[in-house]
Amino acid sequence: MPPKKQVVEEKIQLGRPGNNLKIGVVGLPNVGKSTFFNAITSSSVPAENYPFCTIEPEESRVAVPDDRLDWLFTLYTSKKVPAFLTIIDIAGLVKGASEGHGLGNAFLSHISAVDGIFHVVRAFDDPDVVHVDDEVNPGRDLETIHNELRLKDTAMLNKYIDANARNIERMGSGGTVDDKKRKEEFAIVTKVRDWVVAGNDVRKGNWSNREVDVINAQPLLTSKPVTYLANVSEKDYIRKKNKYLPAIKKWIDENNPGDKLIPFSGVFETALAALSGDAAAAAQFLESKGAVSAFPKIITLGYDQLHLMHFFTAGEVEVRAWTCRKGVKMTEAARCIHNDIADSLIQVDVMKFDDLKAAGSEADLRAAGKLHIRGKDAIIEDGDIVYFRSGMGRAKK
Repeated sequence: MPPKKQVVEEKIQLGRPGNNLKIGVVGLPNVGKSTFFNAITSSSVPAENYPFCTIEPEESRVAVPDDRLDWLFTLYTSKKVPAFLTIIDIAGLVKGASEGHGLGNAFLSHISAVDGIFHVVRAFDDPDVVHVDDEVNPGRDLETIHNELRLKDTAMLNKYIDANARNIERMGSGGTVDDKKRKEEFAIVTKVRDWVVAGNDVRKGNWSNREVDVINAQPLLTSKPVTYLANVSEKDYIRKKNKYLPAIKKWIDENNPGDKLIPFSGVFETALAALSGDAAAAAQFLESKGAVSAFPKIITLGYDQLHLMHFFTAGEVEVRAWTCRKGVKMTEAARCIHNDIADSLIQVDVMKFDDLKAAGSEADLRAAGKLHIRGKDAIIEDGDIVYFRSGMGRAKK
């Protein structure tokens, strides 16, 4: 008898499930958070030179660049609709925010409402821009933010433990199925608390699926993925050299290895954003500076760190990039478009982007036998061009 096929448990991701996810812009006051937000979203949030300029979070959507969508637009010559990433500008944190200093608890609650973090750190010298600690020291600034997030997580976890410890102790070693579940959950929360108290971010732990389920029920700040953005001077950005970057990279490698660091210049991006309505002037500006915007890379990386991807629908009316989580089934992808399509989904026609581009047209792709028919439980892949066939009548294309 052949051995039974081993079932591999699918790893659950940290974070809330869903496709409409948000990234918060976090950092100390006056490091360039609002300047970054204003430029990347072409909005007009105040960016004055004083702490706590941003009090209530500002929110905006930015289009996610994708060359595949641009190519599909040229093929179908219809309306083009990109995918979007939601970015929130959160007011600056200061040391002691976890205890309510500055505008602390309000800021931390705003962070708990997002799914990922753009951590902006100051890497430029300017005597006219006040630093909340009087001097530029990126390593200290990074440590301040991460300590405050960990302290807040510790306080939240301790609150849960203090509220449940006596009841768990009364249960003893026996109890009902529900009692055992509660004791297991209590043990997991205690384990996570000890991990955070030891100076670790929750997102860096190796957790089982059951542990991830419990963690996801808690609004833990250090469970969110982080991308570090170093705000450098325009001069340093153009010449690709900055005296603070090695220290920032060293801190990341020692404290959160694997996290990404992207340098950008708030001054450069602001000047470029001011030309957003004039493509020729923007191109001339970039050519004169000998540099390109860092924003496409930042947006794409932020999208990726939330485990999001694109699939496409294409036809005479429009070509559209849809957002879904990586690894979802066709049914869940269809739900991004309409619940009725997902609930009555029968099968899906799938074209691989590379196959379509090589063929040059849908007709030639079909003639080459490259049109794939997939069931509703198949996994959708990044870049798939799909036609959902459902029982609701006309399928979405």
